[in-house]
Amino acid sequence: MEDGARLETVDGLILGGTILCLDEAMTVIENGALAIVGDSITAIGAEEDFRRKFTSPNLIDGTDTLIMPGLINSHTHAAMTCFRGIADDMHLMDWLTNYIFPAESRNVDEELAWWGSLLACAEMIKSGTTTFCDMYIFEEETAKAARTAGMRCLLGEVLFDFPSPNAKTPSEGLAYTRKLLERWSGDPLIRVAVEPHSLYTCSRTLLLQARDLAEEFQVPLALHLLENLSEKKQLQKQLGQEAVSYLEELGCLNERLIAFHCVCLEEKEIRIFRDSGCKVVYNPESNMKLASGFAPVARMIQEGVCVGLGTDGCASNNSLDMFQEMDTAAKLEKVRHLDPTLMPAETVVAMATRQGARVLGMGDVTGCLKAGKKADLILIDLNRPHLTPMYNPYSHLVYAVNGSDVKTVFIAGNMVMKDRKLLSLNEEEIMRQVHRIAERVRKSLRKPA
Repeated sequence: MEDGARLETVDGLILGGTILCLDEAMTVIENGALAIVGDSITAIGAEEDFRRKFTSPNLIDGTDTLIMPGLINSHTHAAMTCFRGIADDMHLMDWLTNYIFPAESRNVDEELAWWGSLLACAEMIKSGTTTFCDMYIFEEETAKAARTAGMRCLLGEVLFDFPSPNAKTPSEGLAYTRKLLERWSGDPLIRVAVEPHSLYTCSRTLLLQARDLAEEFQVPLALHLLENLSEKKQLQKQLGQEAVSYLEELGCLNERLIAFHCVCLEEKEIRIFRDSGCKVVYNPESNMKLASGFAPVARMIQEGVCVGLGTDGCASNNSLDMFQEMDTAAKLEKVRHLDPTLMPAETVVAMATRQGARVLGMGDVTGCLKAGKKADLILIDLNRPHLTPMYNPYSHLVYAVNGSDVKTVFIAGNMVMKDRKLLSLNEEEIMRQVHRIAERVRKSLRKPA
């Protein structure tokens, strides 16, 4: 009893399991333990030591689990869960201009953005994602959905030269973005970026205005870039120069630029990105499904470009499961180059955690497990036939684990899922509402364009 009286009480305590810290040293702690105070990790160490030092009203048994940082989905369009499977097996521009843009113009409103984003949050939490980067329409609703779910995110309203369901003009889109920046400033979970859609949908004037807004608030500037060869050729003709040199001319290349896809990035452009500190998000499954090509991801990493991993939206993937994305990212580069040593498991897991945090400008907050970082972490149930036995935990994560193996999830010290049950969201109600919205989407598709 006297020993017990000397125990330090913490808000949350996980005892047992194998901890993958995903720090620079790639520290692994067998029979580990982790203590949470408030929204942060206060200590990590050996279970034996922690049993003598800490107690908690919220004690989690980590036996037979892998404990690791929550995954970071560095590029998605959350509310597009409402368009999952709406148009598959077609070319990017056909898919985008003849199906996605029309479906959005007829259906996207605040209600769809709210319920679609909640559904995305539910799917992401249940598959181990704790942080995501979003680009879509009515992003105020996505921000509120993420806050309700307790998720960490970086998001921005998509900016076009043409009208969107939320902005009739580019000026309205920029004004909406400014309101987001002001409204969510200082929020512990929600951060805002400036997000022009792409070079082929945004004029020089809009790109410069977006750059200036990002500079004013010192936030990321994020856009789709060089997603396939057709886009590259189109931009060469439209701009009279290469896309990267155009961005350089506009003054957009710096450590706050986040470029999604970069399938057609050439060697010289990779070096420019490295020297400028630009970040890249790799989306292998979306690129495969749309036959966009192979991003030179191994070369980017070898050259020192910071690369994160993303799923893209549910209309082009069609899943938000980052474990599935890791598996694809590791294997695709191997078969492309006929070299099984490329994209080793440790590298891919780092892309989905520590490197993803760096891409989103959150490296000081999340992405690895160490004292002082926010308590964004997941527990993976290893007591399953397909996860038995385990020799290398990183290989297990990339080649064997599924999103459904995630057992418990903490974000900012709050338990948002326990034993596969969501605690911050009403899963059944969300699915019911999205089914209702899908009915009106179906009806709209039967209307002539």
